Amino acid sequence: MPWAMHVDVPARAGPVVRRCQHGRMTAPGRTPALLRPDGSPPRVLVVDDEPTIGDVLSLALRYEGWDVRSAGDGQAALRTAREWRPDAAILDIMLPDLDGLELLRRLRADAPELPVLFLTAKDSVEDRVAGLRAGGDDYVTKPFSIEEVLARLTGLLRRTHVMAGPSSLLAVGDLTLDEDSHEVRRADDLIELTATEFELLRFLMRNPRRVLSKAQILDRVWNYDFGGQGNVVELYISYLRKKIDAGREPMIHTVRGAGYLIRPA
Repeated sequence: MPWAMHVDVPARAGPVVRRCQHGRMTAPGRTPALLRPDGSPPRVLVVDDEPTIGDVLSLALRYEGWDVRSAGDGQAALRTAREWRPDAAILDIMLPDLDGLELLRRLRADAPELPVLFLTAKDSVEDRVAGLRAGGDDYVTKPFSIEEVLARLTGLLRRTHVMAGPSSLLAVGDLTLDEDSHEVRRADDLIELTATEFELLRFLMRNPRRVLSKAQILDRVWNYDFGGQGNVVELYISYLRKKIDAGREPMIHTVRGAGYLIRPA
């Protein structure tokens, strides 16, 4: 079944518009890349008071083989978490009874190591800062892509060391990036990257064939509070091209007026 979902989720109330992009989705019931020590799939609690958003996230995660339960408010989330013991949680930072920060505090009182991914409004820097300062592990802004949610959840679960799984190897065409060893190769050639170049390449490779804007790249690679301009992205894209594409068929492409993407040569 073709699938590569981007979910246009409004900051608050309103319909969710889904549009398919080029790509594919794995068959239903796929075994996830990470497993619990007993061999069962990871458990994820999805908490959002917008039913459509919760349904889209739950459907996509289940399609990838994850075990999912959802809640529409903080109290329901607490009950589910205490009974079910999830391995990770996705929390909307704005809920009708408890806000996401208070819910995080109560969840962590029962499960101090629980990885939490916040959903925040696209333009709400204050929410993102508050969420991270309160102990949230990461955040995704609305609108979000399902691929990004999956990648960030997988990264959070790997860092908790409670999941069993293969080495974290990203591959696009003949380019590979090992997130554990930080080794990057194109074909058989080892490529040396600076820390910032590595993070930029990792973000591109986690989103193959997807156009990423300068604002998205600044937000993820240089963090939300970076005060620079888009020209720093252009500069580091040029650095990557010299190391990744020099003398080879190019993989990193500019989409004029939109951003950058990486795809197999």
